[in-house]
Amino acid sequence: MPNQTCMGGLLKCSFGMAPSSLMPTPKTVMTSNMVAANILDHVPMTNVMPFGMCQSPSNPTVAAATAAALGVLTPMPCLPATPAPWVPGAPTVMLCNAPALDDTSKLMCIWGGVIEFVQAGQATHQIP
Repeated sequence: MPNQTCMGGLLKCSFGMAPSSLMPTPKTVMTSNMVAANILDHVPMTNVMPFGMCQSPSNPTVAAATAAALGVLTPMPCLPATPAPWVPGAPTVMLCNAPALDDTSKLMCIWGGVIEFVQAGQATHQIP
């Protein structure tokens, strides 16, 4: 069974160059004495922090820098763009009127990156 995610969960992006941390919106629900997350915790720069440098050729800043470098891929600072919630979450476990977030869920960035969990933030609470 997957683990429930919480504050401090470690994230990675397929186009990012560094890991990042999950920062859930404050809630009254805790897991392992940390704020629990649900699928609505996807807001860039609030819930999902940058992943260092972005290497996605779909990112306009990377494309411009690459063009300026005569086609040599030039990473630029990451600014996550995640308009949709995490999928699929744990639909059988509701947390503050939204499905709870487990460590098998994924988040899509509009620049083509897939954001996933490296570590859930805690290892004692599992959810179906």
